[in-house]
Amino acid sequence: MSKQIFLCAINNILSGTCAEDCKFCTQSVRYHADIERYKFKEIAQIVEEAKVARSHGALGYCLVTASKGLDDKKVDFVARAAHAIKAEVEGLNLIACNGTATKEQLKYLQENGIDSYNHNLETSERYYAEICSTHPWSERYETCENVKSVGMALCSGGIFGMGETEEDRNSLLDSIASLSPESTPLNFYHPNPALPIKTRNIELDEAVAIIKKARALLGEERLLMVAGGRELLFNGQEHLMFESGANAMVIGNYLTTEGISVTKDQAMLEALGLEVATSCDTH
Repeated sequence: MSKQIFLCAINNILSGTCAEDCKFCTQSVRYHADIERYKFKEIAQIVEEAKVARSHGALGYCLVTASKGLDDKKVDFVARAAHAIKAEVEGLNLIACNGTATKEQLKYLQENGIDSYNHNLETSERYYAEICSTHPWSERYETCENVKSVGMALCSGGIFGMGETEEDRNSLLDSIASLSPESTPLNFYHPNPALPIKTRNIELDEAVAIIKKARALLGEERLLMVAGGRELLFNGQEHLMFESGANAMVIGNYLTTEGISVTKDQAMLEALGLEVATSCDTH
């Protein structure tokens, strides 16, 4: 079990405006979920929130826009936000999570301060049509390949518990491993009454098995992050995440869902004898 745990925080810098039909996502305008919706957040606010995250020990800081992919306006906004953060906050690995992206868009973000790009495959290629019909799985995989081709660090993972089979889960993990991402977030479906997927089909022992397999496939040096939904499965048993191979986690709130308080997470890590990583060189 790694003694150094990498902390990451996420910032929803454009919320609830996505026209896609991903059945797991409250940010889709199709499902009318009761969430806060807004266009571009003020950059000064993003910087202040980055300072707070860094003060809590976060090394990763992810800038998320709710949309299928990047366009000129979003690329410019994310680049300006990255510049502003880098000018005032030291020690953050900046991650962009802005949907499908071309090599040119990724190069521009890289030139303007983005260190890593997050694009999740979400589920297996076979099962993907069951959860999204407005864009194909192949576009997701292609964006991940684009990230690697421009020399940017790739963050790619998925969501478990959306009705998929064990075969789908294994296929997703194999696909993720084929991309050799520098970091992999494992999310566990969090039901919302507005979404078409009403229940999650995953239990604690299955989540543990997924983490173990992901670690075996990805190798010991990569970041393996437990992210959304950990509160539902690991509440009070967080030691199982780390004993199974996770060496990173998201702190604070998620995109549209509240997370565990940072002070509670800090106390949990201390009780387990784990240290918060102080360098981005953990992988």
